[in-house]
Amino acid sequence: MNWLTKRHDRKTPPGLEMKVWKKLPLITLVGTLAILALPVLARILPSAPEVDQAKYINTVDIFAIAAEITLITGVLTVAIGCIIVHIMKGPAYMADSLPVEHSDRPTPHKKRHNGSRD
Repeated sequence: MNWLTKRHDRKTPPGLEMKVWKKLPLITLVGTLAILALPVLARILPSAPEVDQAKYINTVDIFAIAAEITLITGVLTVAIGCIIVHIMKGPAYMADSLPVEHSDRPTPHKKRHNGSRD
């Protein structure tokens, strides 16, 4: 039994979600490279003489790891949103229609002597 009939004439064209979807790899790459530049710069550039160098590098590394995790989480969240919007814009399905009794133009019913409807 075929419950849903696919309507082939309705498909919304891709919009902003596909533009964002195509930019996500570039955003991830640029963001990752920017985050990786911080520990590299912390190792190349000298810190203040009164600061412990090992503690300073560990702090920058921890910050870089946290920033990378945040970046990946954000990218995955946006990717899931793009996928959901793309699926929702897919082809429409039409179920079997049923008469609606509370519509704007109800069909007139025959009056029965006991007031009940079948």
